[in-house]
Amino acid sequence: MAGSSYGTIFKITTWGESHGKGLGVVVDGCPAGIPLTEDYIQSFLDRRKPGKNKFSTPRKENDRVEILSGVFEGLTTGTPISMIVRNENQKSGDYSEIASYYRPGHADYTFDAKYGFRDYRGGGRSSGRETIGRVAGGAVAMAMLHALNIQIHAYTKSIGPISYDPDAFNWEEIQNNALCMPDAAAAKQAQQYLEHCMEEKNSSGGTVECIITGVPAGLGDPVFEKLDANLAKAIFSIGAVKGFEIGDGFEVATATGLTNNDAFCCDTKGNIFKETNHAGGILGGISDGSPIVFRAAIKPTPSIAAPQHTVKRDGTPITIEIKGRHDPIIVPRAVVVVESMAALTIADAALLNLGAKQESVEQLFQKHEL
Repeated sequence: MAGSSYGTIFKITTWGESHGKGLGVVVDGCPAGIPLTEDYIQSFLDRRKPGKNKFSTPRKENDRVEILSGVFEGLTTGTPISMIVRNENQKSGDYSEIASYYRPGHADYTFDAKYGFRDYRGGGRSSGRETIGRVAGGAVAMAMLHALNIQIHAYTKSIGPISYDPDAFNWEEIQNNALCMPDAAAAKQAQQYLEHCMEEKNSSGGTVECIITGVPAGLGDPVFEKLDANLAKAIFSIGAVKGFEIGDGFEVATATGLTNNDAFCCDTKGNIFKETNHAGGILGGISDGSPIVFRAAIKPTPSIAAPQHTVKRDGTPITIEIKGRHDPIIVPRAVVVVESMAALTIADAALLNLGAKQESVEQLFQKHEL
């Protein structure tokens, strides 16, 4: 299977399946000298692990990370960083009957069409547990970006028909409710909506919004390696994502040049900035120094207990009710995954940008006077 690696210089390769012995990631291209501990990486993994509340799968996993290489005395060494998270609570028997049919909304049929064979235990490589490697690798990227004063924060913008009120936005509230919403009242309404979905053996989708601050102007390239294009690829590679927009996104289709353009200004210190940010922090594929703002649309969990029509592998029509331990909504656990993929993209862009100007190259090779 190709396609398990992401990045050019700062690069990750993830591995493992939902019901295998474990999952992990190898991070290559990380500079030496970055403070990094298992506890730091664990803080990110804890945000995505299952079983924390009634709106996530009841599967209980500690998701404890082990750093196998690339870190010595609390600092990255510049060599590949290998990490593993061992599966501890697999119940593969819950999935035995799905070996014979294709679940609606899952990759069962497409895996069979491509490989002629699939690991049906929890979705195998296409399971949501695959994101463990992304989050562990993203935590390393976050550590690098933290030293550069670049901050990445995502949260739940909407669940089903319920969106947060911008006037009630509160960063602290994101950590105070199970749905990672920045608005307590909206979170309460969303919980009631999800409870209704669960009563009907159904699930819900939603959107995640992400804001990246501290990125200087100049990251990204103007043609095939546009920063927004790479962010889109990174976010779309998350299994449940079905839509991506940056800045005003699809609203630009109904805008005019006068309403969509961001006017430039200059402060008394000579710093150039924009009066507005309809572009979402990227112009011509290159960061413009404004906050980078994008959104991802997350589909409803496809594994639902309500009756659904499908077919067996031989084409026989059947009606199924999916068993097992599944999230009624993916969005809250996807928040940290979105942050992680954004961090990997920005870290890679930062390293790629070191060779954009001759003066930057010269600075790397400057000799210090004795």
